[in-house]
Amino acid sequence: MLLLIKQMAEREGVTEQLKAQEQMLWVQRMNNIRDRAIEIVNHSLIYA
Repeated sequence: MLLLIKQMAEREGVTEQLKAQEQMLWVQRMNNIRDRAIEIVNHSLIYA
């Protein structure tokens, strides 16, 4: 799951620079990415 989150963040441009410039936007995007990653992992473990 951590690898998936890292890959999704890189793909969507959620960087340390964004974190330094706009913390709340970074938090919102990372929360969204984390939630989607959890859904992907749960789907593959539960429904596979």
